[in-house]
Amino acid sequence: MNSYFPEGELAKCPANIKEAEEYIRTGTIAEAVCVMCSGGHDLVVDLGFMKGRISRCEGAIGIEEGTTRDIALISRVNKPVCFKITGIETDNDGTSYAVLSRRLAQEECIDKYISRLKCGDIIDAKVTHMEQFGAFVDIGCGIPSLIPIDLISVSRIAHPSDRFFVGQNIKAAVKTIDDGKITLSHKELLGTWLENAGNFSIGETVTGIVRSIESYGIFVELRPNLAGLAELKQDIQVGCKVSVYIKAIIPEKMKIKLIIVDKFDCPKNEKPPAYDYYISSGSLESWKYSVEGSEKLIVTDFCPR
Repeated sequence: MNSYFPEGELAKCPANIKEAEEYIRTGTIAEAVCVMCSGGHDLVVDLGFMKGRISRCEGAIGIEEGTTRDIALISRVNKPVCFKITGIETDNDGTSYAVLSRRLAQEECIDKYISRLKCGDIIDAKVTHMEQFGAFVDIGCGIPSLIPIDLISVSRIAHPSDRFFVGQNIKAAVKTIDDGKITLSHKELLGTWLENAGNFSIGETVTGIVRSIESYGIFVELRPNLAGLAELKQDIQVGCKVSVYIKAIIPEKMKIKLIIVDKFDCPKNEKPPAYDYYISSGSLESWKYSVEGSEKLIVTDFCPR
């Protein structure tokens, strides 16, 4: 069982100096909130019974080598950080503080967990920030990975924030491993066409989100891995919520025909819902979204083991 969690999920910290000394002896990874980043990019952590200090070079793997930017430290303020306690020292005014290393915690996480992952493995991740091209996630002890936007879901989105929010805990599958760097995929866990279409019946009126408007119709997302095509209708914009009547479900063509009944404005800053994954553990060798016999083939083959 994996014991190396994304930062914010460990919630384990010594309660006093005696326990801190035990953490030093055993090399146990702890976690607490970073309350300040100094001008020299040292991190100050609140342990409750005393403060802890993480020097800049101990703040993350790659800081000293220049492969990790200082923003990786600055952005940790007011957020949990993991670390190992390496000692307890006293500063010039006689105040005791704990000497901490986030780098050592990350190195252990890589050695005992991340380096052992294989393509297709389904793992826990936590969304840390998003760019137009994809979502960055923490896969353990602050180690980053990327889910490219086209691997987030089968239904196309304009931005990862259409699907995720910062701080969201998700599942993902290891897509590629290149020189220790891991890229993840998310869409395979959201179900095949048949699994998603099985939630709907002809004659139902349900809610969807407009994802694109073409000359021949409007694509309405019913679920993250399922969209249907509605007839053109005036005053419909991409991103708005609509109620749609399900006119037809055609598995052999992987098509759902819809009629837009009404539209609704999306509430501002509405967070995407949590996911009920069709697959949430184990490992995948391949995954097929398409219906057997359909002309359109959507398949994921994970890299060789």
